[in-house]
Amino acid sequence: MALDARGAPILIGLLHDFPQADGGASFEAACRLGIEEVAASGRLDRPVHFITRQARGLPLGTAHEVEAVFTELAGNGVVAIVGPSISDNGLVVKSVADSLGLPTINFTGGERCRSEFLFHYQVGSLAEEPVVLTEHLLAEGLSTVAAVYDRSPVGRGYMEAFENAAARVGIDVVARAPVSPIVEDASAVVTRLQSPGPDALIYLGLGVASRTLALAVEEADWKIPVAANSALMFGYANRDWRAGFEGWVYVDTVADDNPARQQLRETSRHAAAGPLGVAAYDIGRLLGEGIANADHLTRRGLRDGLESVKRLPAASGRPGTVMGFGPWDHAALKGPFLVLREWRDGHSVQR
Repeated sequence: MALDARGAPILIGLLHDFPQADGGASFEAACRLGIEEVAASGRLDRPVHFITRQARGLPLGTAHEVEAVFTELAGNGVVAIVGPSISDNGLVVKSVADSLGLPTINFTGGERCRSEFLFHYQVGSLAEEPVVLTEHLLAEGLSTVAAVYDRSPVGRGYMEAFENAAARVGIDVVARAPVSPIVEDASAVVTRLQSPGPDALIYLGLGVASRTLALAVEEADWKIPVAANSALMFGYANRDWRAGFEGWVYVDTVADDNPARQQLRETSRHAAAGPLGVAAYDIGRLLGEGIANADHLTRRGLRDGLESVKRLPAASGRPGTVMGFGPWDHAALKGPFLVLREWRDGHSVQR
């Protein structure tokens, strides 16, 4: 009998914690592009297969479902998991990933979504975005703001960071309004926030409430500069939200002049079109390099392989952004990875 010398495929789990219009196919395709780029160098001796699962996570779903789906993927023999994408759910899987010794690359904005086995590709930053927003307000001469923030760990974290940054530069937060992350009517909130006469309005949260806020601002015919955190990335996937975001400045993670992103565009315009496709491609490259560097193809071996990846040019961020990890450093992106953009005439325009 002939010996089959082919290596068994490496299994990677993809965990989506919010509904995907295409079932996650485009994210997987972009991630695969990154892995294939490493495979083309001849350093991977076997194929990589993805197992995709979807969970209805927070804020619309439950933490239980995220944990259950994560555990199901682990039981399928994956050596790593990519996901989740929402910080609340990243905190949910943190202890599970560590208890299972399962390398997991989440792509949230939460710097607390890091641990011994939890790696973090920053699609936004709860801690740093507020600093970028205060710098923008200061540059525009806007010294008083009203803030709407989600009543959730993410929203409260954003708000605390924003208040600290605002106090440092002399911006006065004259009104605050915590709202449910899934609020359906913000008209009363908008009416109340108009009375102090702020120079600008700020939204900080997961993003679902940003749509509700935009509708309420439009209904009130409130002509005020609005700035927001990376929640406005929802505009990429929801075209009907963009009109409500018209003129709103927000924090993104893609820059038009990033050479790695420009190179990705030549291969896949779809993957390069927005922050999630770019992130998926970069995560695929990180996984490919981690696999190539691993001394043995176990979960712990892949963790060590990921920690040896250094200074890869990132497709996210401004030119000069690089990515990699280390034993005490599980944040992927280094450098100017946060980018100010504005929704204008249905398009995201870099500022």
